[in-house]
Amino acid sequence: MTAPNALPVNHHADHPGFSGVTGLIVGLMLLWMGRANARLACGLTDVSTGDRVVDIGSGPGGAVREAARRDARVTGVDPAPVMLWLARTFTRDAGIEWVEGTAESVPLPDGSATVLWSLATVHHWRDVGAGLGEARRLLAPSGRLLAIERRTQPGATGLASHGWTQQQAESFAAQCRSAGFADVALGQHGRGRRAVWTVRATRP
Repeated sequence: MTAPNALPVNHHADHPGFSGVTGLIVGLMLLWMGRANARLACGLTDVSTGDRVVDIGSGPGGAVREAARRDARVTGVDPAPVMLWLARTFTRDAGIEWVEGTAESVPLPDGSATVLWSLATVHHWRDVGAGLGEARRLLAPSGRLLAIERRTQPGATGLASHGWTQQQAESFAAQCRSAGFADVALGQHGRGRRAVWTVRATRP
């Protein structure tokens, strides 16, 4: 049963997105702020040579570059041109691919990825069901899905609300199961301001 004040996992789906000077400033902040999640994502999915990683909502590309350092082939997907511009600006690896797209519509072929992750962005997805359907399409059999979101408290507002409460994390895990993913596991990592929820799953 859903709690009376429960929020959907995509409670910031109406966010206007990132553009202009504001988008540039946020992107530069994310270059530093996203390092811990990038390392955690690579560790939790065991990214290595031979993997094909798709990063949904890749922002300025920190996690993409971290995966590339582990010899994976990586594609960063983001709806904001300013984020893609920053990502290309700070990337020296010419083998990394950057494409404009959303969680619900990724311009890549079926089975393109062995790993697909979304780091601190699921709470912005317009349609979670469609996003999970697209993730399942993009992942090859036995491919690994990962979502990471900051742990937040019920009733949080403003910047403090960008993330998930426990109820939202559990809800997303349940939606992964409903979307046909297997081995769905909900976890917690870090402490204090670095505390995050993780949801891992496998495409059968």
